[in-house]
Amino acid sequence: MSATVSVLSEQTTNPLNSSMLSDIQSGRLEALSAQEILTWSIKNFHPRIILSCSFGNPEGLVLLDMMHRIEPSSRVYVLDTGRLHQATYDLIDRVRDRYDKNVEVVFPEAQAVQTMVNEHGMNLFYESLEKRQLCCRLRKVEPNRRFLANLDAHVTGLRREQNVTREEAPKVEVDSDGRLVKINPLVDWSSDDVWTYVRANSVPVNRLHAENFPSVGCGPCTRAVQPGEDPRAGRWWWESPDTKECGLHVDDEADGSGI
Repeated sequence: MSATVSVLSEQTTNPLNSSMLSDIQSGRLEALSAQEILTWSIKNFHPRIILSCSFGNPEGLVLLDMMHRIEPSSRVYVLDTGRLHQATYDLIDRVRDRYDKNVEVVFPEAQAVQTMVNEHGMNLFYESLEKRQLCCRLRKVEPNRRFLANLDAHVTGLRREQNVTREEAPKVEVDSDGRLVKINPLVDWSSDDVWTYVRANSVPVNRLHAENFPSVGCGPCTRAVQPGEDPRAGRWWWESPDTKECGLHVDDEADGSGI
């Protein structure tokens, strides 16, 4: 990999201010490239900005590579649900070595998961949408919310063409309480754009992609797709497309399902 050079000097915490809010609300940032969005984000929020990477989609690894080139001390975290594929764990360690980067691992609250499994069984997610949402909430949404509560901004690999639930995603948005900034630099990228970057920069990706897993999540909730199938068809394949979210990228419902 080519040498990385920090564009930052001694950067201190820079919370959301009126100038940044104006940039976001005016839509000016929508015209910027992914690299420009990341440079703006790191300049304003580092080190209280972090990449959310599942290590199961190439988008997250593309962003990790981009952020590392802009600022080698940029941060990344992964939600370890306890049900990830071994290939995903192997990739996390490979990334640690490749980029000499500390991958911050976030775990669910053990007692909550234990109670859920004791009450509903190991494979409750297959039984109903509500039980699948419960599992996602305890293993992903709630630990993610707790972790991000101490930060100013986070970066995601959302793309608008991934799913009907993501078609309106902006490049930069602010959560409902006006505190946490969410940056989606790749929303206007195609899948071909992502893979072109991966190949051009030798970005490490999950080995299951080569086995027809376009998107790799938890083991029980991910399968290979058939030729011609939608790339998201292998995630929660027993559900309709408009419910295929874990809750990390949509607003909470009143009942707290996280979906």
